[in-house]
Amino acid sequence: MLNVPTLWTVFVVNFLALGLIWAYVTRSYPKFAAARFWMASAFIGATGAMTALIRLFVASPLPLVLGAAGVIAACCLAAMGIQRFYHWPVSWRIMTATGGLSLAGIVFFLVCFDSMQLRMLSYTLGQGLPLVLALRLLLSPPEGRVSPGARLSGIVILAIIAILVVRTVGNLLGGDFSASGGGRAHGVMVLGLMFLSMTLNFGFLLMAMDRLRNEVADLALLDDLTGVANRRHLLQRLGEECARSERSGEPFSLLVIDLDEFKAINDTHGHAAGDACLRHFTLMTQTRLRPGDMLARTGGDEFCVVLPSSCLSEAAAIARRVVEVCRQDAVTCTGVDIPIAISIGVAQWDPGIGQCPDRLIAHADHALYAAKKNGKNDFAVYDPAPPLMPDPIGPSEALRKFA
Repeated sequence: MLNVPTLWTVFVVNFLALGLIWAYVTRSYPKFAAARFWMASAFIGATGAMTALIRLFVASPLPLVLGAAGVIAACCLAAMGIQRFYHWPVSWRIMTATGGLSLAGIVFFLVCFDSMQLRMLSYTLGQGLPLVLALRLLLSPPEGRVSPGARLSGIVILAIIAILVVRTVGNLLGGDFSASGGGRAHGVMVLGLMFLSMTLNFGFLLMAMDRLRNEVADLALLDDLTGVANRRHLLQRLGEECARSERSGEPFSLLVIDLDEFKAINDTHGHAAGDACLRHFTLMTQTRLRPGDMLARTGGDEFCVVLPSSCLSEAAAIARRVVEVCRQDAVTCTGVDIPIAISIGVAQWDPGIGQCPDRLIAHADHALYAAKKNGKNDFAVYDPAPPLMPDPIGPSEALRKFA
C-alpha cells in the first residue's frame, strides 16, 4: 500500500528542488519575469505540502487550512507565471478572489458545517480554476506558435484537471479520497499529481529555454546600437525576397542610405554624439516606412531599407519621404542639436538580378554614388540603361518621371 506521508515528503523535497532551479533561473535571467512566479509557486507549494503533512500527526485543523492555502496559492502563481510568460496582464484580482473564495469554502465546511465532500470540492476549485484560466494561453498563444514546452504544459494541466475531477466526483458519490481517509486511491492520486506537477514544471523549463533561445537568435540578427536589423539579417531577408520575386515575377525595391559627413560629426562632437545621431535617424526613418518594410544598419553610417512588393516609383516616393523628414528635422535644430543629412540610392529587383542580392545592392550603391555626386542630401534612382549623354538633372527631377 502506498504510504501517504512518504509521498507528501517526496512531494515537498521535489518542489524545494524545483524552487531552487527557478531561483537560479531568476538570478541568471532577471528580466525573465515568469520565472519569479514559478519559483514562488514551487516554494509555496512545498511549504503548503509540508504544512498539510503535519495534519496527519496533529489533530488541529489549522495545518489543514494553511496547507490548502499554500497549495492553492501555488496553483495561482503557476497560472500567473503563464500569463506573464506571454506578456498577458497578470490577473491578481481574479486569482486572489478565486483563492480567497476557495479557502473560505474550506474553512466553512470544516468549522461551521463539517462536510468532507464539499470541503474537497472547494479545494479542487481553488486548485483547478487558475490552471483552467491559463490553459488557453498555452494551447492558443497570442503569437500563434505553440512551443513544445507549452504543448507539454497544456497536456499536463488537462491531466491534472482530470484527476481533480475524478477525485471530486468520487468524494461526492460517497468515496473518501481525502488525506485523512488515507486509502489506496488517495495515494495513487497523490502520486499522479506529484508526477504531473513535476512534469508541468519541466514544461515551463522547456518554454523558458525556447524563449531564451529565440531571444539569442533575435539578438544575432539585430544591431546593438540602433536595435534595427543588422547586415546578416538584411542579406537573409534579401535572399528571401529575391527568391519570392523570381517565383512570382513581382518586384521589390531596395534603398541604400548613407549619412552625409558623418565622420565630421564624430570628429567634431565625439562618438557618443555620432551614436545619438544614428539612433535618432533610425527613429525618424521608421516613421516614414510602411508595416513590413525592413530597416537595417549595414555598418558605420550605412543603412538599407527593404521594400517588399514595391516598384521603382513607390520606392522613390518613400525615399523622398525619408529625405524630407531629415531635412525638416535639420531645419528645427538649435543650440547643440546636430543636423542630419542623408543620401539615398534606389534600385528595383529585375529578372536579371535573379537570386543574387549582391547585384541589387550594387545597383542601389550605384544610385547612391550618383546622389552624392549631385550634391548630397537627396536621392537618386538607378537607371539600368542610362543614355549616352545623360541630362544634368538632379534626383528630385528624376522622381517626376514616376509621378
